[in-house]
Amino acid sequence: MLMLPRSLIALLLQALIVLPPSTHAQPQSRSSSATPPIPSPSSILPRPSTRLGINSLTPFTLSNLPSPPVFSIPATDESISITIASCSIDVAFSSTRFFLSNESSIPDPGPDDLEDPGVWEIALNSTGVGEWTGPLTQGGFLSVSSGGPSGQQQTFEVAVSSTGPTHTSGASLPLLGDTTSNIALLFSPPFAPPPRIQPTYPNYTLPAANLTFPPEPTDPPNYQLFIAPTSALSSAGIPRTGCALRAAAGGAGTGMRLLSSEQSEGMWLRDEAEGWRWQWLVQGLAPSTNYTAFAVLDGTKVSDEIMFSTKSGGFACPLVHSLPYCPRTAYAIPMDPPPAPGIAHDASTLPATLTDPLLSYLTNFTTSLLTHPCGRDLYSPLVTCSDCQEAYRKWLCTVSFPRCGEPRPDDPSVAGTTPTTNSRRHSSSFLNSFRSFASFSNSNTQPQQPLSALLPQSTTTPPRNQFWPSFSSPYSVLLPCLETCTAVDRACPVMLGFKCPIPRFTASLSYGVGFVDSGEEGEESQGKGIVGTASDQWGNVWCNAG
Repeated sequence: MLMLPRSLIALLLQALIVLPPSTHAQPQSRSSSATPPIPSPSSILPRPSTRLGINSLTPFTLSNLPSPPVFSIPATDESISITIASCSIDVAFSSTRFFLSNESSIPDPGPDDLEDPGVWEIALNSTGVGEWTGPLTQGGFLSVSSGGPSGQQQTFEVAVSSTGPTHTSGASLPLLGDTTSNIALLFSPPFAPPPRIQPTYPNYTLPAANLTFPPEPTDPPNYQLFIAPTSALSSAGIPRTGCALRAAAGGAGTGMRLLSSEQSEGMWLRDEAEGWRWQWLVQGLAPSTNYTAFAVLDGTKVSDEIMFSTKSGGFACPLVHSLPYCPRTAYAIPMDPPPAPGIAHDASTLPATLTDPLLSYLTNFTTSLLTHPCGRDLYSPLVTCSDCQEAYRKWLCTVSFPRCGEPRPDDPSVAGTTPTTNSRRHSSSFLNSFRSFASFSNSNTQPQQPLSALLPQSTTTPPRNQFWPSFSSPYSVLLPCLETCTAVDRACPVMLGFKCPIPRFTASLSYGVGFVDSGEEGEESQGKGIVGTASDQWGNVWCNAG
């Protein structure tokens, strides 16, 4: 059967319109033979009853749609993005379909109109989001087909925006600081990096040892943090949309939560080049449990996930964060917990016997560095004295604040090992294990996961930092990445005499070697290590990068 386009049907109906009688004509008799009036096309074609404004966000439920289930969108000369987000939990949304027309002659688009160039279907992807971007010079019409009564309780959001898609993922990844058995330290994606002004000769000055941060942003982005047990999240059938995550966090007994910036510890300038971040101390987690976290921007844009695991119930190291002299230090340290009601150390709880020497080291290094005519005599075309001080600060903080770690359940290198006072010598096997791993990975067998640079410490093992207070529990230290040292060597003038241990020989006694760089000499080794990074978004941490 030949199907005519709906726009052509409308034109034919207009041609058949019969003008009504003149108001001066005699009224017709009420006999049954009177000819009924011919309806106009406007009474045949459905009219949308709900209007969606430009730059609007509208929630709706299938059981409460307008009749007919069509939304109108005003005409505009701007390019418009229309996004649809599923908000329902554990409800299949594949049977619900959305059709868009940007032609005024098709005010109720459906599957039969898809051959028309002005009609599209907005299909939802696997994350529960559908998107269309294009012109609406004649306005637009969005129709909803629920596909039957089984999904009448499904809820959705429709966003109409002139500034780009509202629901598509636009947020960078959140960042894991570290965990204890029941607390996680997490950061939002970075935002609002402060302007960096390079000092110049002859008034070449460098930041003080105890950094003073610039003013916080007055209008920071609205980030939220969603966190859930990975097993519960994977079984719940939750779309990756802001409205679905809000609904999931509202359920009792699921362990899922959505934390606002008001529930954070405030903003923190972890890295000037990256920008500010919100930071959260999330309490009440379960020991030895896998968790998944998302960043949610403006309640609609959901980042990709990061994953992490809490430590075992016997993990004794508390977290430390918010140190102005070591802004990147945010992990578990081998130190007694802070006084109640504190749950993590910060600059106000650390002993002066530990922090005063560190500040002195930074001050003395900066003084020595400024004996070089910084800003006048370039010792490198790539780096400056400012880069040198920044790299030294990162290295000094990493080696001064040892990081507690814990082996994975499948990691045989540390589990079950009794710490000894001379256990540091066993770390010399790290580099050999890296080479074995690389050889194994190049074979036809399935590659194994590399082991973290963990070194058991007993209560009698002398700490690397002579000013570190005694700790009453045995622990495993996650060795610093060798690259924190080589970065200083590359960034600083030769006259400072800063040297790092050689990767092939002594470096593995005190550093994690071969994870980021290959462990061989030369610039060609950079980033060519076994994993090419110190950590990843799946919760693996191979060495301490600060």
